[in-house]
Amino acid sequence: MDLRERFKEDLKVAMKAKEAEKVSTLRMIGAKLKDLDINARPKGIEAVGEDEIIAMLKGMIKSRRESVEMYKQADRPELAEKEESEIQVIETFLPAQLDDAAIAKVVDEAIEKTGASSVKEMGKVMAYLKEHYGAVLDFSKVGPLIKAKFS
Repeated sequence: MDLRERFKEDLKVAMKAKEAEKVSTLRMIGAKLKDLDINARPKGIEAVGEDEIIAMLKGMIKSRRESVEMYKQADRPELAEKEESEIQVIETFLPAQLDDAAIAKVVDEAIEKTGASSVKEMGKVMAYLKEHYGAVLDFSKVGPLIKAKFS
């Protein structure tokens, strides 16, 4: 089952179970996905692919994490909890992320395959990782690790 079908099925289940927060989050995902599809139409793409959907979901999670931090700083724990519950729902659609040991291994592989020898060539390493492991890598952990390898 592809992600679009999973969104629809999970929405139906959540609606039947009267899970208001989950329904709200799933509808938000659906709206964002529809916007993504509409923006792709001028390029001749009727519906974006799985990679674009995963990138969209990661972007949604990133913006919610930033909101959580702002709400905590503003002493608004109820809003932070709402954002965190949305993050949990969104994360159920992402493929399992690599653990720290696996991330270190694929970074070493990328450095070896690209022949990068300094931080100046970090872009090559990142491009390789994005192409081969984009869906399962947390890039917020990758950048500092690459910099550490070269220093």
